[in-house]
Amino acid sequence: MLRIAVPNKGSLSETASEMLKEAGYAGRRDPKALHLLDERNGVEFFFLRPRDIATYVGSGALDVGITGRDLLLDSGSAAHEVDALGFADSTFRFAGTPGRFSDLQDLDGVRVATSYPGLVGEFLAQHGVTATLVKLDGAVESAVRLGVADAVADVVSTGSTLRAAGLEIFGPVILESTALLISTDESIPGIDVLRRRLQGVLVARGYVMLDYDIPTDLLEQATAVASGIESPTVSPLHGRDWSAVRVMIPREDANLIMDALYDLGARAILVSPIHAARL
Repeated sequence: MLRIAVPNKGSLSETASEMLKEAGYAGRRDPKALHLLDERNGVEFFFLRPRDIATYVGSGALDVGITGRDLLLDSGSAAHEVDALGFADSTFRFAGTPGRFSDLQDLDGVRVATSYPGLVGEFLAQHGVTATLVKLDGAVESAVRLGVADAVADVVSTGSTLRAAGLEIFGPVILESTALLISTDESIPGIDVLRRRLQGVLVARGYVMLDYDIPTDLLEQATAVASGIESPTVSPLHGRDWSAVRVMIPREDANLIMDALYDLGARAILVSPIHAARL
């Protein structure tokens, strides 16, 4: 059995579970269950705190896991990144009282509050900055106002939460994080199947299948508009100087490509979702 660690709560949990279900694995019926045996697919799922997953995988207790790059680096675990999974993107930045800090060196000798002391401490050390790290489990943005710290290092999306707390962002980006598949040994039996399935989900989410008819003398121009991952599938239409074309295209570009093909002369343009894929 391949032993897989899955986040049991937080921003990673729901999307990770949905992705595994789309990949053909069993889903837990009880949201409080901590273990699920999927005999049909030869895997066991262990639902754990996102922050602990890298530690379990790094120790060898579990074979593979889903967690954030931020949590992996902060843990100091022996586990490493296998694949990025395309969700839970976030950016880590420094913030402080407006006008007090302008660059990273201004943090030398001050207190910095963060939920990621390992990650932030290593980043500061790499840049020759010595600061006192104040570890907090949440609500880091309140640390300056409450006098616990002089600056913070936290996840930033729009920056509105930090601005509401009277802080401004400064200095370089600490980390661009995203959800990862992690392991210590990619050769463990079953990991290759898991990787292919998850990559298939990413393809299915990011692409659609496009079918259209086009006059054969316009075929080269049409396939230049949508060339596909490898090349389009082209079939002649019976009794006409037309061809039928099928091609995979990025989902986000579907309407632009349909418009371009219609203007060129294509007709019967249809877009279909992809439910699973292996490339």
